[in-house]
Amino acid sequence: MTAAVPVRISVKPHLVGRDASAMPHEGPLVDRYGRVHSDLRISVTDRCNLRCVYCMPEEGLSFLPQRDLLSFDEILRVARVARGLGVTALRITGGEPLVRKGLPRLVGGLAQIGFDDLAMTTNGTELAPQAGTLAAAGLRRINISCDSLRPDRFAAIRRRGDLAVVLDAMDAAERAGLTPLKINVVLLRGQNDDEILDFAEFARQTGRIVRFIEFMPLDAEGKWERDRLVPGQEVFERISAVWPLVAQSDASDPAPAERFRFADGQGEIGLISTVTQPFCGTCNRLRLTADGDLRNCLFSDDERGVRDTLRRGGTDAELSLLFRQAVWAKFPGHGIDEPGFLSPARSMSMIGG
Repeated sequence: MTAAVPVRISVKPHLVGRDASAMPHEGPLVDRYGRVHSDLRISVTDRCNLRCVYCMPEEGLSFLPQRDLLSFDEILRVARVARGLGVTALRITGGEPLVRKGLPRLVGGLAQIGFDDLAMTTNGTELAPQAGTLAAAGLRRINISCDSLRPDRFAAIRRRGDLAVVLDAMDAAERAGLTPLKINVVLLRGQNDDEILDFAEFARQTGRIVRFIEFMPLDAEGKWERDRLVPGQEVFERISAVWPLVAQSDASDPAPAERFRFADGQGEIGLISTVTQPFCGTCNRLRLTADGDLRNCLFSDDERGVRDTLRRGGTDAELSLLFRQAVWAKFPGHGIDEPGFLSPARSMSMIGG
């Protein structure tokens, strides 16, 4: 396999001399730019028990009926096809995945397929009682979202939930061996950006990896504004001025976060600068929505109907073709800075992170 081709970040197709007829029908899931896709995010629900200001409105959002969601058996079948196509890492997402009943049973089935990495992202509110069961079923690690270390501010940003419950969930995850534990922090200008150093100190004291995430145009209310975004570079400079940071990431690493360790060896942080420093050139991710649509980018409305194929009796070969078509159709970048950029029709909770 040739190396990934450096490309201009744009929403416009950029064929690099390859047309659709050149789409490979065997081998890894490679796109027109040489990016090999080995990471699949599977959303199990669009529902959430919180209403975070950067994601969902407080009231009025409708959710999918149960019949429209992929069943666990359908998810497992898609996962087996993906594994056969070279997908090695799988992450369970939502909404909030733990509001879906029986999730440990799905985790157990996914673990048996044999992915190198099986992880989950959660808001932590339902995690503590289930952490041990999930680990026993085969979950390897977990990311927990937490946007403030101050109880009143946590409640204001999340509009529901209790900081103490989420902090307890972090302890429970570590006791269950769901590590390394990563803490996801969405920064909002004027709301929690004054806690950057507090979270850096939290990382130093606990050994948990705190990842600062730029506010993205994926909120259901469509109120995203660039001036509410806190750039990753600013976060780096503010932390490094107090505790010098040393880069850990390799330029070819497809992971979304740039990793930095504290120079004195006491902990690690990550920066996910999706808007200001996009990592599209090395992106290796695909997403499956809770209602069974395969998406090749968070910011693209291109979807392939896996659920419909499953329910009309489609073959594994047909499912494999949908994966290959989705990857081959992927644009070189998300295009947030392009003049014609439009936020996707679905918000983050509907797509799955």
